[in-house]
Amino acid sequence: MTSMPPTADPVVESAVTEAVNLGIPSALSDLGGLVRIPGIAWPSFDQTQLERSAARVAELAESTGVFDEVRVLRAAVPGTDEVGQPAVLATRAARGGKPTILLYAHHDVQPPGDDALWETPPFEPTVRDGRLYGRGAADDKAGIMSHIASLRAVHEVLGDDLELGVSLFIEGEEEYGSRSFGQFLSDNSDALRADAIVVADSGNWDSKTPGLTVSLRGNARFTLTVRTLEHASHSGMFGGAVPDAMMATVRLLSTLWDADGAVAVDGMTDRDAPTPDYDEATLRDETGLLAGTSPIGRGSILGRIWNKPAVTVIGIDATSVESASNTLLPEVSVVVSARVAPGQSGEDAYAALESHLRAHAPFGAELTFSDVDLGNGFLVDTSGWAVAMARQAMADGYGADPVDLGVGGSIPFIADLVREFPEAQILVTGVEDPHSRAHSPNESLHLDTFRHAVATEALMLARMNEVTA
Repeated sequence: MTSMPPTADPVVESAVTEAVNLGIPSALSDLGGLVRIPGIAWPSFDQTQLERSAARVAELAESTGVFDEVRVLRAAVPGTDEVGQPAVLATRAARGGKPTILLYAHHDVQPPGDDALWETPPFEPTVRDGRLYGRGAADDKAGIMSHIASLRAVHEVLGDDLELGVSLFIEGEEEYGSRSFGQFLSDNSDALRADAIVVADSGNWDSKTPGLTVSLRGNARFTLTVRTLEHASHSGMFGGAVPDAMMATVRLLSTLWDADGAVAVDGMTDRDAPTPDYDEATLRDETGLLAGTSPIGRGSILGRIWNKPAVTVIGIDATSVESASNTLLPEVSVVVSARVAPGQSGEDAYAALESHLRAHAPFGAELTFSDVDLGNGFLVDTSGWAVAMARQAMADGYGADPVDLGVGGSIPFIADLVREFPEAQILVTGVEDPHSRAHSPNESLHLDTFRHAVATEALMLARMNEVTA
């Protein structure tokens, strides 16, 4: 691109901002409709709900008036005879030498968990205290609606003068590991190729201050099975002489962390990078850390979250409390979820973890590793024209300068985007704030943050419409 005006026509920008504000009630109503559809990609849930969700997203894409073609598509899951979940792909060709932008979000959501932990039903959108509550209200159906609402506003103002190329890709299995994502990119590479890609699946510094995500941790997730016995035995008859699988698992897992709770696995690396000021009181407020419980790790708090590895045991298969008996367990399985510092590959981190666990297996316990899922972290090149334009649009849309963020979570498919479209600039944005509780009970969207996010994207699209090759 040879020109990058800092703003579009002031009259156009004023009209776009007004159109955004007028369109917010409709956008929130549509968001509520999406939240009511429990589209969960796990096979144990009703998969027809994902089909309903994709169909509704396709209708919303049509409603913008922007796209030449809107399709619901699936791609094969490599290495299996399965196909992935339904995704929506809408396209509009660029005209007049304008760039093309790809807008990404996902319509599948996390399972709700225990309904009793929700103050209101998870799939019944509820507004209270300036927030919209419901599963997917923030992650990531608000991302979908930030795209839809901004496109509606820009098209309403510009009409046929909108020459920007736009592709909308709304995935249907992000929460389930994006199993067909790479194949979908390959199958639809021409339709998805863009100069800039907006991934609306991250967060902000707080509810009033926008954030541009410039680093993400990678991930290494796997199931570990620990076996010590051929069959269960009576714990009274043989306890004290025979190591059961639970004892071995507890001893083994404890070696993953040191006394401060920092990861103690040789070969898992840190990244050395500065972080903004962020104190323990803020951490406690944003996470609900109990008053008597201390944080873990060393160094700056955000450095621990953004730039160092973390290991969490997120699932366990063993006898339940209700079914407990005096038995030595022969086998225990756990799911280990590791976050990998930016700059280290998921493959290298997993190799370090497997090596560590095998070396520390107590009493000669037999270890089996399965269901390995790996993803690489991401570091943004912040020197491009699209990044500069995004930052300015955030400052104008929120009325506050944006903060460059690292994120402790992972979006592994970004590595697929970079591999498939190496020339594209990646902009990782979002509508969440630190109190959104994505993946948790009582997930919510801050309504003012949503309005500012829509204004930001609409201004950015209007300005990109002025960019020429």
